[in-house]
Amino acid sequence: MSDRFLIRPATLHDAGVIAHHRSAMFRDMGRIPVELVPALEKVTLLYLREAVPVGEYFAWLASPHEDRSTIVAGAGVQIRRVLPFPPMGSTVTRIAHGRQAIVLNVYTEPAWRRRGVAKLLMGHVIDWARAEQLDSLVLHASDDGRALYEKLGFVQTNEMRYVGELTKLP
Repeated sequence: MSDRFLIRPATLHDAGVIAHHRSAMFRDMGRIPVELVPALEKVTLLYLREAVPVGEYFAWLASPHEDRSTIVAGAGVQIRRVLPFPPMGSTVTRIAHGRQAIVLNVYTEPAWRRRGVAKLLMGHVIDWARAEQLDSLVLHASDDGRALYEKLGFVQTNEMRYVGELTKLP
């Protein structure tokens, strides 16, 4: 907690806010046309209704200290299991068993940006990942978020992404 913001774990009751943050994040990055926003929010809600209760998705929400009912930002993680791997670093001394989380839905409402709330949320995410003893914590940074993530210790990797069509359209 900071003097300005209260950070709390999200619950299933907050799924609508998380879905809004997710669609707003993609909209702000220019990755989704406005007419697809309702569809993204709908399928995100369906996912969260399954993933939150079983512990596959965790999130934290931020509100101003003086108005705890207003959510101004959030960040989440999706737990996933990957194949065992040698951790990144100059000296490999162990094999990671594959417990990984991917950071998702880091979003701050426009009026609340540049006040340190995303940094505060990411501090909670990193602290949680340490407490959970995860093998790795990954994310896909937007251009606007990259500098913050680098300051927090994230580095660019050699990951590539296939952008061709993988699903058949109806």
